[in-house]
Amino acid sequence: MNNLKTPEIWLAGLQWMFYIFMNTIVIPLSLGEAFELSASETTTLMLSAFILTGIASILQTWLGHGYALMDGQAAIWWGLVLSLCAAAPSIGMSLPEVGGSLVAGFLISGLITLLLGALGFGKVLIKLFNPVVIGVSLFLICIQLILLFFADMIVWDDQGQLQYLATAVTFIVAIIVGVLQVKGSKLVSSFSLLIGIVGGWCVYEWIVPAPSISMAESAPLFSLFPWGALRVDIGIMLTVIVVGLINMANSISGINAAEELYQRKATENNYKRSFMLTGIFSIVAGIFGQLPFGVYASSIGFLESTKILKRTALVIGSVMIIALGLLPAVGAFFAQLPIAVGSAVLFIAYLQMFGTAFRTVQGIRFNSRTIFRLALPILLGVCIMNTDAEVFTSLPVYVQPLLSNGLVMGVLVSILLESTVRWSKYEE
Repeated sequence: MNNLKTPEIWLAGLQWMFYIFMNTIVIPLSLGEAFELSASETTTLMLSAFILTGIASILQTWLGHGYALMDGQAAIWWGLVLSLCAAAPSIGMSLPEVGGSLVAGFLISGLITLLLGALGFGKVLIKLFNPVVIGVSLFLICIQLILLFFADMIVWDDQGQLQYLATAVTFIVAIIVGVLQVKGSKLVSSFSLLIGIVGGWCVYEWIVPAPSISMAESAPLFSLFPWGALRVDIGIMLTVIVVGLINMANSISGINAAEELYQRKATENNYKRSFMLTGIFSIVAGIFGQLPFGVYASSIGFLESTKILKRTALVIGSVMIIALGLLPAVGAFFAQLPIAVGSAVLFIAYLQMFGTAFRTVQGIRFNSRTIFRLALPILLGVCIMNTDAEVFTSLPVYVQPLLSNGLVMGVLVSILLESTVRWSKYEE
């Protein structure tokens, strides 16, 4: 409790709030657009996303895995949902039918995650995720996010013209945050992300007034099945179940990386409770029109940048996020934060994640043969990430989200290589 009396812990909590906010805000907005929801329905999605993300992060931190890691709507589901919405006409389904089928799959997937967690399935995943697989996963998560944030740092107007001044501001913000992290004092370095977000927001709004996000003046906090009534589609359901298992595997990467950072191993019970919470929140999320939940391995980059590992800071930030959901007027204010500024700050934060991935494989010997176990899955994943989505449109619609996802394919190839090749005999 004494920690709560220091201003540093509250600033750290505010910094966590901005981090969670930037990783949460875009998802409900894009889902509202994908399902052609009204402004009121989209606002409800955003408010409930804040509330559920805050609660899940607190429970995971204290009852689940036990580390200061954000828990929220897993990005791996994002591509699946958006691609199926885009493909709805070609598969002869309306958007409510696609949405209802997805949510039915989410409920089944969440239940499976809950049961597997309770039965200790995490032990099996831990065996599959050796340091090389974890390293591949972290490298690809880092690359995927860096590409996304870099693209968001480049600002375009409605006519598709590059906004030079706005783009220059975002790059200057990124440079300043980077300099503060490298050359700043311990205190300044720890809060460089917060300085970048608040300062960058003020300067950006002064130089380049940003258009406001459309939000309803009043909207309920929660809405049942906003995507459509529940329905069963075997193809969609099987795809969702497979992605659910991959989501569990991605959570292992984040928890393993946190173990190294905290120099403390998670117990078998930690893994059980963590997956059970993931399953419960995935079910609840589906009911309220959110994506299934998962551990954000990208939190490692944030922790490496701030060097503040206290769980209390995450809890404070999560409570603030819950408040944004419960107080729509406050949430609407923070929703005006320019995405470009937030992306510039997170771009620098996730550079640290590259170092985490590098350290994961640092003790492994590589030569002209064994380098394949690292190079093949990483470079294959990067190639897929940079391949035009149109290339995959000729594939069956249910496997498109998997085969077109560089992170998923890279991790699967890495698991395959580590499970089928005895690399030790090639290390000499």
